[in-house]
Amino acid sequence: MTASQGTDGTDGIEGTEGIDGIDAARLRSRLLAPSGPYAAIDVVSSTGSTNADLRALAAEGAPDRTVLLAEEQTAGAGRRGRSWASPPGSGVYLSVLLRPAEVPPAALGSLAVVAGLALTDVAAELGVDAVLKWPNDMLAGPDGAKCAGVLAESVSPGESVVVCGIGLNVLPLRGPVSPGPGGQRATSLADQGARIVDRTEVAARLLAALHEREEPWRRASGDLAAAGLLDTYRRRCTTLGRKVRLEVAGGRSRHCLVVDVEPTGALVVEEESGEKRTVFAADVVHLRPASP
Repeated sequence: MTASQGTDGTDGIEGTEGIDGIDAARLRSRLLAPSGPYAAIDVVSSTGSTNADLRALAAEGAPDRTVLLAEEQTAGAGRRGRSWASPPGSGVYLSVLLRPAEVPPAALGSLAVVAGLALTDVAAELGVDAVLKWPNDMLAGPDGAKCAGVLAESVSPGESVVVCGIGLNVLPLRGPVSPGPGGQRATSLADQGARIVDRTEVAARLLAALHEREEPWRRASGDLAAAGLLDTYRRRCTTLGRKVRLEVAGGRSRHCLVVDVEPTGALVVEEESGEKRTVFAADVVHLRPASP
């Protein structure tokens, strides 16, 4: 951290009220319709998974741009059934229900890119050097530790309804966190010297940034290039130009070079044979630094 650190891990940093609970009233005053973009914003003290809760609310007819945040998740979910550590009072764990009628169901997968851009927008505002790792991680610090993750889930096949979950580590990590694929360790905004660690403020900025990125994505029917988002993602994606190990379903893995990201958010890789392929879903382990 660049600021002095006291026993609570926040001394010397602007916004030390981040050790308090997330203030739903503050969020609503800034972001709730009609003055803001969101239809509903609620904060719960504990739940299994905000994504699971919003999927259930979607089935009950919850409106477009419904937001749920939790102080703690006891069954936070990551990609491919992994758990996401969500200890009480230390991060921003939120999900947003979207009903983008303009986006066909097949294009909903690119929402993870949109959320990743919003995360790096906020990190930059807070003075944290962060990049994106395909498909859904934000990395921070000189060694590229994982600071946030995104899980976008379609609610019903054939319908343009999606829940976008974001887990962002804000306050210093106090206990052991299991490393991700390839031994990737975890970090937090505070550990990287963020100038604000008030979790209500961080959540408000993240929701505002998500809306700013999601609106053009929606108007462009989920096409990242048409939305003006693809080039920005390419600049921020540290996976491009790297030799990686792709780990796909069934335990199979292979080495390849990442050469591009498509407007759908899919990865374009070059196999060791020289053949190029498009990858829609896989875990990625970085093997060497990106090309200059």
